[in-house]
Amino acid sequence: MSPDTAAILGLIFLFMLMALRMPVSFAMILAGFLGNAWIISTDAAIYMLATNVWGQLSSYGLSVIPLFVLMGQLAFHSGITERLYNAAYKWVGRLPGGLAGTTILSSAGFAAICGSNSATSATMGTIALPEMKRYEYDAALSTGSVAIGGTLGVVIPPSVVLIIIAVQTEQSITRLFIASIVPGVILTLLFLVTVFWRCLRNPHLGPPGPRAAMREKLLSLSGAAEAMMLFALVIGGLYAGWFTPTEAGAAGSFGALLIGLARRKLSKPDFFRAVAETIRISAMVVLLITGAVIFGRFLTVTRLPFELADWAVSLHVPREVILFVVLVIYLVGGCLMDALGFLVVTIPIFFPLAQALGFDPVWYTVVITLVTTMGAVTPPVGVNVYIVSALSPDVPIATIFRGVSIFLVAYVICLVLLMLFPEMALYLPRSLM
Repeated sequence: MSPDTAAILGLIFLFMLMALRMPVSFAMILAGFLGNAWIISTDAAIYMLATNVWGQLSSYGLSVIPLFVLMGQLAFHSGITERLYNAAYKWVGRLPGGLAGTTILSSAGFAAICGSNSATSATMGTIALPEMKRYEYDAALSTGSVAIGGTLGVVIPPSVVLIIIAVQTEQSITRLFIASIVPGVILTLLFLVTVFWRCLRNPHLGPPGPRAAMREKLLSLSGAAEAMMLFALVIGGLYAGWFTPTEAGAAGSFGALLIGLARRKLSKPDFFRAVAETIRISAMVVLLITGAVIFGRFLTVTRLPFELADWAVSLHVPREVILFVVLVIYLVGGCLMDALGFLVVTIPIFFPLAQALGFDPVWYTVVITLVTTMGAVTPPVGVNVYIVSALSPDVPIATIFRGVSIFLVAYVICLVLLMLFPEMALYLPRSLM
């Protein structure tokens, strides 16, 4: 059997395992192990399995993941999220669709200290959905704004997805964090414009809230200041060279802990819940990366990614056409399975292709992060939508998907801008680092 045939059969076997509901990480480990045993030898596959698992679980670079997750968990249990929401409401609540706009703005703020789309959706949904229901907001608009706001947890740094890609592709975590700031801000503004535009056309979708006095607005900034201080500590410390990424996560977690203790909002049970959730999420992510490395080694042995890259380069079509096809594959794949799992599986295949075509790896990483994130809100496997559905059981799932769909236009606009003006992602890392 040729290596190419073995690689294709390995991919088919992997997707069959995932279709049978096996966790993505275990499916990649099993498929990669059996593939290496077939191509090389069983002894080599066992040795590779042992060394890769130990190498990943003992990697200093991966210690950044639990620390950033812990920072987000401590921030949530310390009440930072609620104060952030109240601050955003004082400033934009008076506008048409003010509560939905507040949800998106506070989601962006929480994303800056969280790094997870599902955690952002669950956290903001708990706070925002009862408020929007009380003010009789349209169900599609209210649930859609929570689900789409949650996706900012992946786009805005510190993002767990960007960390995973950086580890897999051996890129600088700091550079990717800085590169995603401008696209994240632009995407947030596009979401806000979408909300205000819809509610201007149809005020019944989201009636404006009461006007807040300037003194109230200024006083509310203390709630947002905590989140911004943590963001400035982490990203500013990385840029200034004070911290490594792991040390930045530790500093951010310690800062969130100090805020919780100073405000007396972080109880002992809350602290242990934050730690337990951090362990659960971190174990899932590390296993995903371990599985991706093992399966990636199998694909490397078969040389499929490199042959695919050589074939694509030899085509007499613009490289943008090939990139468009790759992005469609990411979009469709993110719709059909867990978006993060699909991203981890395909990076060993498409990242060498992007490099062979001459695309900047930092820019390409930001682009595929945006495209993959759309999978978190697209049917049938839109994890953010199902989280919001669990928080609003009286709203049909189809209504939530309908509410999200209008925001996908903002994603498309952001992607087009990023392709027309690559400096959106490249200017800051080039000028600051």
